[in-house]
Amino acid sequence: WLVIDRKVYDVSKFSKRHPGGSRVISHYAGQDATDAFVAFHNDKSLVKKYLKSLLIGELAPDQPSFESNKKKSLLEDFRELRCTIEKMGLLRPNYFFFFVIFLHLLVLEAAAWLVLWYFGTSLVPFLAGMVFFTTAQIQMGWFQHDLGHCSVFRRPRWNHLLQVVVINLLKGLPASWWNHLHNQHHAKPNCFRKDPDLNMHPLLFSLGKTLSMEVWKSRFSDRKLDCDMYIIYD
Repeated sequence: WLVIDRKVYDVSKFSKRHPGGSRVISHYAGQDATDAFVAFHNDKSLVKKYLKSLLIGELAPDQPSFESNKKKSLLEDFRELRCTIEKMGLLRPNYFFFFVIFLHLLVLEAAAWLVLWYFGTSLVPFLAGMVFFTTAQIQMGWFQHDLGHCSVFRRPRWNHLLQVVVINLLKGLPASWWNHLHNQHHAKPNCFRKDPDLNMHPLLFSLGKTLSMEVWKSRFSDRKLDCDMYIIYD
């Protein structure tokens, strides 16, 4: 069960068919998922049609509509800021800007290969081609990041299609892998055992102890506490 706008939904079966994956939605089991719902869904009116069949009740009047480990004033300020940003139109993408970004990535990558093809593989052409290619690859990572967030086109399908072209074809990485991890990161940022970005030690990072584990122990060594804050329902 999870809560959206004080309404309680049973997503036990639906989580297996959730377009964003079952793990992302399961991270909010027993919690208020209102802000995550707003952030992850562009067409909220369409999604709410599917929510109607999952509705099982509402929160009791004495229950807060936010997690107990969050500050109410900070949460209200964040929601007000988001409304202001939406009214100012700052979330509307500039298609010409993203077109130029994609075009210059293709030009840089083509230039890397043309330099080697025309001048050969001596040191100077090799270094010049490496600069072009490396710059293109780094910028492609950020461009596919915006596509993965569905920030370029209004339709998620178009974003994911171009993301596959950029990260799968041009970078050689699976878009599904990136989306699976990155969606969880934004659903539960810096939450131990839920944010995959904190669970990479010791395979990728081998300096010292696991930071997230040490912080967890230092904060909650005297009491048992999980990220899930269970809610009493009416």
